[in-house]
Amino acid sequence: MTPTSQAPQKPVAAPQAIGFLLLENFTLFSLASAIEPLRMANQLAGRELYRWFTLSIDGEPISASDGLKVTPDVAITVPLALDMVVVCGGIGPARAVQREHVIWLQGQARLSRRLGGICTGSWALAKAGLLDGYETSAHWECLAAMQEFFPRVVLTTRLFSIDRERATASGGAAPLDMMLTLIGRDHGRELSTGISEMFICDRVRGEQDQQRVPLKHILGTTQPKLLEIVALMEANLEEPIGLEELAAYVDVSRRQLERLFQKHLLCSPSRYYLKLRLTRARQLLKQTSISIIEVASTCGFVSTPHFSKCYRETFGLPPREERLGMSPLRAQTLAPEQLSDSLLFQPVSERPISAALMALDQARGEPTYASVHLKH
Repeated sequence: MTPTSQAPQKPVAAPQAIGFLLLENFTLFSLASAIEPLRMANQLAGRELYRWFTLSIDGEPISASDGLKVTPDVAITVPLALDMVVVCGGIGPARAVQREHVIWLQGQARLSRRLGGICTGSWALAKAGLLDGYETSAHWECLAAMQEFFPRVVLTTRLFSIDRERATASGGAAPLDMMLTLIGRDHGRELSTGISEMFICDRVRGEQDQQRVPLKHILGTTQPKLLEIVALMEANLEEPIGLEELAAYVDVSRRQLERLFQKHLLCSPSRYYLKLRLTRARQLLKQTSISIIEVASTCGFVSTPHFSKCYRETFGLPPREERLGMSPLRAQTLAPEQLSDSLLFQPVSERPISAALMALDQARGEPTYASVHLKH
């Protein structure tokens, strides 16, 4: 009897290890938004794709912005073999970032670790000189200050940015979208879609989605007429108001109106108005099922071809492709580095137990356990 030959099995890749460095007064919501997708990725895959550890300078309990204290898994002095380090910031990042944070992060960069920041965590990376020349997202409250303190950082108002080996996200739920994007690149869209369904997310926001930065935050209270004009624009997207009429509403000339926009918003009033209408159109395309003709009409376009032309020029693709979700990902991907055989370079008895393994073990009885079959 001839023994049947079995095809060699592909080796299972080691789980990616991610360290979350907690700054004092970090935002608990942002931390949970980053970790929960990793937990669900393991549950749906039925194996440990990711493991995570929380860190602080000394390993002692650290306060979140809501006053709750979190006890980190380890101090930064413990030598972990990590694939990625994510800094979790919150209130007062300029005060929270210490010399020890900066030195440790620079050491992680020398080890070729991927680096990330969520909420205001990118402040720590910028202070360490690790975001110079990188597109960077941070919570809108600290964008102006970061621009002043770190002029070499390429700041953006996008919800999150993935630029080479750096991944940064603004606050709130934006880290969830960033992690879903990274998981999708690592393990495929089916898994990231499954995670978003488990978390009842209507859609996964992409890298091109913007934070809604209040204009009052940008201008302060020094330009009440400009704020009033923008409020009028936002309230009249379906039937745009002419520039002469807008100027008359706030008792300025059209020329004064144009100077206000050029000086403070770096564009003409007509261009700003158009961008408001197109941004609203993008929300309708992504979040509703109304027809493209209705979207164009609702956003003040009398001609659908003109709407499509303006939309393509602004967002790089026509409305139809936006509706179908055909926006291409960036060419570069974040390929996971190979982990060493041992996660930790320390005695076995002192190794912290990954919370991922405990969560995965508890999830075995869930109906969705191992419900997504990975191809690798």
